[in-house]
Amino acid sequence: MKFSLTINGREQAIDLLAPAPDCRFQFGESAPRNAQVETLWPGVYSVLLDGRSYDVFVDESTDGLVVTIDGCRFEIEARDPRRFSRKSAGHAGEGFQTLASPMPGKVVRVLVATGDTVVAGQGILVVEAMKMQNEMKAARAGTVLTLAAKEGATVVAGETLATIG
Repeated sequence: MKFSLTINGREQAIDLLAPAPDCRFQFGESAPRNAQVETLWPGVYSVLLDGRSYDVFVDESTDGLVVTIDGCRFEIEARDPRRFSRKSAGHAGEGFQTLASPMPGKVVRVLVATGDTVVAGQGILVVEAMKMQNEMKAARAGTVLTLAAKEGATVVAGETLATIG
């Protein structure tokens, strides 16, 4: 899945060849690379890349994401070039949506797969807590970029379960 990125004002293309945790990606025309990505808690990731471990902190902003790695701050805006959007004429409705577990519980159903296209209001997964099932839905149309949720898995409050871009 190809994306156009703006990283601190500089344009860059990335091709996500395989999602986390066994991530495979390619920047521009460079050789594909592999990374192991684990979610430590919402917005905090451990990344093993080229034998080196990085703690990555991700915060959402109005314009995209703010990513901090080893004290270096990166402002990132991602766009899917396959989708027409008004963003090219005003940037409305773009960026990422992170679905996080609202409470501790168990994932009872996963309704989509990584790479699926979803529409606003579409169910993504169902989390059960205290005998009640809560369907988590996409707030906007997009593509499922990551899907950390697995059926039967126990989740904690705030745990990132999926990302839609």
